[in-house]
Amino acid sequence: MKKILITGGAGFIGHNLAREALAAGHEVRILDDLSNGYRDNLDGLDVDFREASLLDEEAVGSAVKGVDSIVHLGALGSVPRSIKDPLRSHHANATGTLTLLDRARRADVTHVMCASSSSVYGMNPALPKNEREWVRPMSPYAVSKLATEQYTLAFQQSYGFETLAFRFFNVYGPGQRAGHVYAAVIPTWIDAALNGRPLFVNGDGSNSRDFTYVGTVCEVLLSAAERRTSHPEPVNLAFGTNTTLAQLIAELQAALEFPVQLQFREPRPGDVPHSQAENEALRSLIPGIEPTQLAEGLRHTVDWFQQTIERKSR
Repeated sequence: MKKILITGGAGFIGHNLAREALAAGHEVRILDDLSNGYRDNLDGLDVDFREASLLDEEAVGSAVKGVDSIVHLGALGSVPRSIKDPLRSHHANATGTLTLLDRARRADVTHVMCASSSSVYGMNPALPKNEREWVRPMSPYAVSKLATEQYTLAFQQSYGFETLAFRFFNVYGPGQRAGHVYAAVIPTWIDAALNGRPLFVNGDGSNSRDFTYVGTVCEVLLSAAERRTSHPEPVNLAFGTNTTLAQLIAELQAALEFPVQLQFREPRPGDVPHSQAENEALRSLIPGIEPTQLAEGLRHTVDWFQQTIERKSR
């Protein structure tokens, strides 16, 4: 049994990971200031919950004590939010990461995994994205996630930490909420479709992404925590798919089993046009991992939304 600290554990990926870790017999501590997460995501989960910011050095120092591994998911997401308020994104993502790492160092906790982002590749047009390709972030959010991964990897070289810096690629699945201005595309579209609203498409539908199901992401993170997996370079956590928004709409209509309305608008500033991962490093570190295919993942996600609507209507 491991004692695992999940920062941002009340958020979308974090609470899914907490559930998987508990089911595997591990002890889970969560640090979350609820700026992105929701306390009710943890209902029914036997976790040690600490409500505090990553910028609160005393609270972070207390949270890291006695844990075997840290999965650092706590962050302020969203490219548009970072463009609106770049300092807030920097403080939460870059300074928050450094605070966590420094407090882990003082507590002799040396296995840390962090969530970086495919957005760090930015203006690099190469497909698929290889971790050794050059990066050129296009938004303050992407810069802050580059700082997150590089601080984490630097602690490996400077202090002998065992670290993993995963670059996430458009994670989706059950538990990812819509209903706020910075919501991701899949929950936003499912929520709109189920409520009879049009799906807003930024651009002409040709932008592409490497969508990754949350269950697969959690399987990778938990396996790495259990085995204290480490790597000296960033690792793409995705499986080389290249789905355009137009293709996503077709898959989503199949999962919903009814047609959707579309409304096109201008592309958003800071958005990367195309994203696709090479995953040789991931497969060498986590052998045998098989991703959930998009059609299946969308069905699970639509089911979760429909069940949520049914619960609210009772």
